[in-house]
Amino acid sequence: MSQLQESLDLIGRGAEEIIKHEDLESRLKLGRPMRIKAGFDPTAPDLHLGHTVLLNKMRQFQDLGHQVIFLIGDFTGMIGDPTGKNVTRKPLSRADIEANAATYADQVFKVLDRARTEVRFNSEWFGPMSAADMIKLAAKHTVARMLERDDFQKRYTNQQPIAIHEFLYPLVQGYDSVALKADVELGGTDQKFNLLVGRQLQEEAGQLPQIVLTMPLLEGTDGVNKMSKSLGNYIGINEPPNEIFGKVMRLSDDLMWRYFELLSFDKSLAQLKTMREAVAAGQVNPRDYKMQLAVELTARFHGAGAGEAAVKHWNDVVQGGGVPQDLVTTDIAVPADGLRIGALLKAAGLAPSTSEAMRKLNERAVRVDGNVVEDRELTFHAGAEHLLQLGKRGYAKVRLIAP
Repeated sequence: MSQLQESLDLIGRGAEEIIKHEDLESRLKLGRPMRIKAGFDPTAPDLHLGHTVLLNKMRQFQDLGHQVIFLIGDFTGMIGDPTGKNVTRKPLSRADIEANAATYADQVFKVLDRARTEVRFNSEWFGPMSAADMIKLAAKHTVARMLERDDFQKRYTNQQPIAIHEFLYPLVQGYDSVALKADVELGGTDQKFNLLVGRQLQEEAGQLPQIVLTMPLLEGTDGVNKMSKSLGNYIGINEPPNEIFGKVMRLSDDLMWRYFELLSFDKSLAQLKTMREAVAAGQVNPRDYKMQLAVELTARFHGAGAGEAAVKHWNDVVQGGGVPQDLVTTDIAVPADGLRIGALLKAAGLAPSTSEAMRKLNERAVRVDGNVVEDRELTFHAGAEHLLQLGKRGYAKVRLIAP
């Protein structure tokens, strides 16, 4: 197989659509690094595996020697992406955007190569833009064309309000590609309309129109709905290692293959084909492959040793049904007025945030010294040791000490 075909196969892995494929092949033949753009609006500070589908594709482009641009939509975030919404989305405040964007870098560089990533903010070119410039941009598209977009069309047909500023979003996202001279733009299937607007604006600006590559929206752990924190079917990349590992192990066997194709760097498509055949022939238990995937993803976000440690924890606690025998007692400093249960769970590394800890309390998934805890105001003081448990797999032994 030629190097060009290998590149095309890797770029196409898991992709829903490539527009236009012949343009991609032509630019690869030029032998120069392409500029690969993907935009992320800082709507929430925590990323989950669904977000990493695009990040993984960006990393594959990096591995092929291309320049990746991680674009933070700090300007577009103040408009509010209307994609998939049946109501006008509430714009983010500048403070919200800055707080969320500040946490992105540490998370995305668990997937992307920091040295080969260009981080940009679209306020760089939209901040200085005048009102006249924005009107000139708005003149490049018609209302009729905007209403071809599925979600706008549905809202218009159902007589649901569409704010004028929402029509600006596809134009603003498209202009990002002009400003960055993108060769390729990546996005979810729900972003196709916006990505095509980028092609149109680039042509009008005298640039080669970008290649559009759409990736599927990753199903959550329920195997039905798009991965979403609000639906509770997500795997957060900042979740504790044992949580990531355990959630992957609970995926259905069919969904496991989907996650392998979209999220794994360790397994090639040829290897996945061989693995599927081995499972179909009854030669391998799919759980063995699922464990390999769980180790890979846990290690990606928490380091090489975390994957193997999660395997041991799974065997001891989940398969063995007991408390891990090798739990190390962790000292946690407690202020004079005490530490509430949510903050304690976060400090012990069992929950990524106090809000997540509160969610688990509501689910009756928290135990202290073997007893279920529901009291959100429960406060702990220095001078005691406790065994904390979150869910079926999360354990921590803590010693509370004065600061």
